Amino acid sequence: MDTFSFIASALGVYVAIAVFTLGMAWRVWQWSHTPKSPARFALYPKPTTAGGRFAKLLKDTLIAPQSFEMAPGIMWAAMAFHLAALAAFVGHLRLIHEFTPLVNAFGMEWMNSFAGLAGGSAGIVMLIAVLYWIGRRTFGPYKNLSTPEDYLLLFLLLGIVVMGDHLRFVGAIHAPTYIAWFQSLLSFKPEFPPELAASGEKWALNWHMLFVDAFLIYFPFSKLTHAIGAFATNLVRSSD
Repeated sequence: MDTFSFIASALGVYVAIAVFTLGMAWRVWQWSHTPKSPARFALYPKPTTAGGRFAKLLKDTLIAPQSFEMAPGIMWAAMAFHLAALAAFVGHLRLIHEFTPLVNAFGMEWMNSFAGLAGGSAGIVMLIAVLYWIGRRTFGPYKNLSTPEDYLLLFLLLGIVVMGDHLRFVGAIHAPTYIAWFQSLLSFKPEFPPELAASGEKWALNWHMLFVDAFLIYFPFSKLTHAIGAFATNLVRSSD
């Protein structure tokens, strides 16, 4: 590996995972040691059974119907982005272990075609959502409320998605090569397979990973931890 490749696609990955894990553990420790208020903040009317309260908790956290009523455009973009990001995350699990039952049932060629279609669709949806958010904060009514952190996070997301889409739509290297690279990371012997090392796609991968590294490092200290905060808030609202 050349120096930039080693920093972005090897050392940076280890550092990012360590900072993300320790940072989120620190966040959780902070939340767990926050003094509890003696007041009750449950909203009424609310379900009377534990199952009903749990279902409402999931609904308010994952769907956020109140937010849909106040800002449907923003919430549709957020919902589409999160579903596409979840699909992309599941697809990236191939780097850890191939979906062997699907490969055995349909063949590797089908698997690569399906991954290309699903991953490409997810990448397009995420790109549209990020561009929408950038436009909303740059030209919309939220311009005066936007902070440098908002633009930094959107810039990192845009870099991740654009470089990921480049690998998906422009690159000619298939999953087994990327799996071999990622397996070298897991064995703590990072290296690019010869096909990837000799390809121009390694630069797209390096930039993709550099944005991912920066995003993971910054995540525990950013406002994006709102996902966990939203769960905690809705838990209080649905409690007895």
